Amino acid sequence: MTRSPEMTPVDGAVSHERMAYLDHAATTPMRPEAVEAMLPFLTARFGNPSGAHATSRAARRALDGAREELADVLGCEESEVVFTSGGTEADNLAVLGTVAGRPGTVLVSAVEHRAVLAPARVVGAHLGPVAADGTIDLAALAALCEDAAERGRPVTLVSVMLVNSETGVIEPVAGVIRTASQHAPDALVHTDAVQALAWLDVALLAEGCDLVSVSAHKFGGPKGVGALVVRERAAPILRPVLHGGGQERELRPGTQNVAGAVAMATAARLAVSERAATVERVAALRDRLADGLVASVGAIEPSSRELRVAGSCHLRFPGVSAEEVLLLADREGVAGSTGSACASGAREPSHVLLAMGWDEHAAREAVRFSLGATTTADEVDQALDVVTRAVTHLRRATAGSG
Repeated sequence: MTRSPEMTPVDGAVSHERMAYLDHAATTPMRPEAVEAMLPFLTARFGNPSGAHATSRAARRALDGAREELADVLGCEESEVVFTSGGTEADNLAVLGTVAGRPGTVLVSAVEHRAVLAPARVVGAHLGPVAADGTIDLAALAALCEDAAERGRPVTLVSVMLVNSETGVIEPVAGVIRTASQHAPDALVHTDAVQALAWLDVALLAEGCDLVSVSAHKFGGPKGVGALVVRERAAPILRPVLHGGGQERELRPGTQNVAGAVAMATAARLAVSERAATVERVAALRDRLADGLVASVGAIEPSSRELRVAGSCHLRFPGVSAEEVLLLADREGVAGSTGSACASGAREPSHVLLAMGWDEHAAREAVRFSLGATTTADEVDQALDVVTRAVTHLRRATAGSG
């Protein structure tokens, strides 16, 4: 790849002292309050919450308090919160645990995160198609439910994420719940809400779901801790995926990450309390970034902003490789991605975009910039400058080589 002088920093190093971090969908910086909340449980308050002595009882009280706080945020009962090691484990438990307890047909949307798609493939799930904007086709979902019943293998689980991890599109989960109740009344409904809590009222939007997955590091908490909400209807069906002790209602054995749970609950509470103001501010910054790149280099927005969460700036740069844009941007202090961080480095085009009807060439031109609670106007301005120069440079290089 030819580089112009203005786009040639020291090889392998960021040429700017300040980093414009626009990859919040991959992970968010930990909130100082969450760090402060977890520190005592990494040092003096180190007890195992399953023990009987005073040190363990103190850890148990902290864990119970975190569970209660998280339940309040998620709109469920304290007893319905099952702590996990993160969103991936929560998704696997939802899919594999349901099928273990009630064999049958599993339906998932074609644009799910791999944390759902991978276990879904293990159990031979069927993929529900999506419209060009990335939202689940409810009529097709209903037809799949009816077909499964006619084949004598009724649907046992329907899983559709609340917010897409690549495009930021908000899925019509309420419609999914209605469709399942009408056409597969015995099926459990699961939603991967990992990308949602920072932006949406998960307690309201996932109220009718039997299973809900969340992950702390997507809203200012630590990595390595998450939760699965297991509502009353799902509890008798779900079976553990891991086996060992009887922790977490015998659904997730292993000594609980007390420090992580406490920090997660703290981050969740603060994210919800500040959400309205954050959404308003970040949406304005997102619009500024998207409008600027549309104007400067003809970027294309694949879906309406009204369909996406405030932090999502999903763009296509016609004529240039997304990976090359991100390489140049990274070297000048701007961080973005081509899609889910869990699939970074993959050479295959995004399964999400292909499911939306994109061809492989177009899918390789799409970039995900994702803003968050800590994003500033200066970061957006830096990204506008750097990305505009990167795309312009790459187009000139392509034209010159032709």
